[in-house]
Amino acid sequence: MGTSWSARIVDAPPDSAMAIEAVLNRVIAQMSNWEADSAISRFNAAPVGKWMALPADMMTVLRAGLYMARLSGGAFDPAVGRLVARWGFGPDGLTGLSAAPNHPAPWTAIEVEGDRARRTADVTLDFSGIAKGFAVDAVAMALHDLGATHFLVEIGGELRGQGVKPDLQPWWVDVEAPPGLFLPTLRIALCGLSVATSGDYRNFREVDGTRLSHSIDPKTGAPIANDVASVTVLHESAMLADAWATAIMILGQDRGMALATRQGIAACLMQRTASGGQEYMTPALAAMLE
Repeated sequence: MGTSWSARIVDAPPDSAMAIEAVLNRVIAQMSNWEADSAISRFNAAPVGKWMALPADMMTVLRAGLYMARLSGGAFDPAVGRLVARWGFGPDGLTGLSAAPNHPAPWTAIEVEGDRARRTADVTLDFSGIAKGFAVDAVAMALHDLGATHFLVEIGGELRGQGVKPDLQPWWVDVEAPPGLFLPTLRIALCGLSVATSGDYRNFREVDGTRLSHSIDPKTGAPIANDVASVTVLHESAMLADAWATAIMILGQDRGMALATRQGIAACLMQRTASGGQEYMTPALAAMLE
């Protein structure tokens, strides 16, 4: 996934590291656009209209992605791969901008039936906004199955805490403000909770002095330009926290936080302003911090 992982486990069961790596290898084999023989790469290369049976984990992520696409009005889109590639954030890097794909809602060109799926138009799946979260959940489940009850799992900045530390303190996690924004650090306790952050300050390119975020708005076909620096979401599911952070990031402060508020999502948005930065919280998150 182009990132690192770590796990802190109290009284770690034997073979914990092997179990974690087996989970991650399975996720990569199914959902990595960087692996030519992965299930997602083979699906994207299949002829339009051809049904393909998908592995169980990949189908779980696809169904969750389509659910989030419907809920967010297409802001989160698991079939945004063509647009990601167009702006140089795919496996092939920057190859020169071509004409924008003429499909305003790529996710609507994905059909699912049982354990199989197909593309009805030339769109491609890209799970970069949800797969890391799924992997965190899958690792947590693998550790639980081994008998671990107290642990903190982290993959590329997405985390899940279960139980408590040896000193009986919760797994405290600090969510720092993006560089250049002088906002207070958000400290949260992960006890049976996951946290995911989407931001524009780690994966971006600058063109003629303009920062191009890796977060692509499917409606415009271009990187977002809404001054949102980061979005952090707490959820029982790391997969959904990951997807929600992406959706809110793309929708922006007004629409994104309004949707999160209606859905009872605990979210924090940090926005760039002329004076430095502004922080917004949903009522669900504010209640958790009281």
